[in-house]
Amino acid sequence: MVENVLYPAYFDADYTRGEGRRVPMDLAVEEPTVDELAKAVQQVGYDAVVERDVTYAREFEPRGRVLVENADDATKSDLLGAVAAYLAALRE
Repeated sequence: MVENVLYPAYFDADYTRGEGRRVPMDLAVEEPTVDELAKAVQQVGYDAVVERDVTYAREFEPRGRVLVENADDATKSDLLGAVAAYLAALRE
């Protein structure tokens, strides 16, 4: 079983693609948290494990990450798009 790893930076509207954002700007949100990511992952239908004391390679402060389990049926880009859409919906 391969776990997908999602960092808040992937969804952060304050980041450029070069700084680590992996979703289109219209799906990005400002300062996403690991708790929001975990909730969005669960809404998509997968299990989420939050790791809080982890730092993304391009950041200096630890914001954590979310491990997505049992997502063998989805590609990483599909997963990123679905989670980003739910993140945007959670913020509305």
